[in-house]
Amino acid sequence: MPTLLSRLILVATLSLMLAPSAFADDYPNRPVRLIIPFPPGGSNDVVGRLVAQQLSTKLGQQVYVDNRAGAGGTIGTEACATAAPDGYTICVISIAHAVNPALYQLKYDPIKSFTPISIFATGPNVLVVNPTSPIRSVKDLLALAKEKPGELNYASAGVGSFQHLGAELFKLQAHVNLVHVPYKGGGPAMQDVIAGHVKIMFSSLVQTTPFIKSGQLIALGTGGAKRSPVLPDVPTIAEAGVPGYVADNWWGLAAPAGLPKPIIDKLFTATQAALKAPELQAQFEREGAATVEMSTAEFGEYIKTEIEKWGRVVKEGNIHSQ
Repeated sequence: MPTLLSRLILVATLSLMLAPSAFADDYPNRPVRLIIPFPPGGSNDVVGRLVAQQLSTKLGQQVYVDNRAGAGGTIGTEACATAAPDGYTICVISIAHAVNPALYQLKYDPIKSFTPISIFATGPNVLVVNPTSPIRSVKDLLALAKEKPGELNYASAGVGSFQHLGAELFKLQAHVNLVHVPYKGGGPAMQDVIAGHVKIMFSSLVQTTPFIKSGQLIALGTGGAKRSPVLPDVPTIAEAGVPGYVADNWWGLAAPAGLPKPIIDKLFTATQAALKAPELQAQFEREGAATVEMSTAEFGEYIKTEIEKWGRVVKEGNIHSQ
């Protein structure tokens, strides 16, 4: 006859085995927090809010944004890594997630601390200048940079941001010396470039398109392998004077490690449905981003390749966190 203790152990074991599935059946039954590890106004925020709005509809619960900026995105990302793996805290990750391991002593592992859910989209950067600048082409910038090495400044969302790495890749491939002026996010950096305090920025196209179309900024070149349909008259940076230059940002959804598979599947399915929403696709296309289809496993492998790629740029560019 089984003892009372053995019966209790059996019941407890069965409960643990059934818990994730039962929990997933009820998920989500309250609002879900989406951490965006950068301040409002940058590309992570723009993309994250568009997806959050659609996810709220697909999941049947509010997905609310929590901007946790600082330290190149590591503060918000760490908050996601250390949250309970229950599906009620998820986060936007981007190229910064791939760059930060080479820059910072992280309190989390960029692979092991997370459950990759889905990539959202990719989008090139764009080289822009304030209209008061005399620069009107990539070749103008190259000529002026070589005439005045170390005198031209460019703004970015901070050390290790897409803006920073895109500029450093440009410097390495064009053999020019530009001075980095880091800000605490893409929004503040963009505002200072529009105001003319800094004249140059290698920004995400998804963030910058409205300011280009309004005439507040002038686009010199885009960082994709081919011209952007959003700015068809603007050459790629590669064809405008820096052969081989390609810099694409990406954004995706992750959760803390240990998330039960049924919840992973629910979030993945909801995200895919959100990305197929015509209004979201139209908004992405207007701003220069293109949705991407990958499985959760493929997204995990993509993150690994991006960590390797941008880690090399950090090393070769001798980039250090402040």
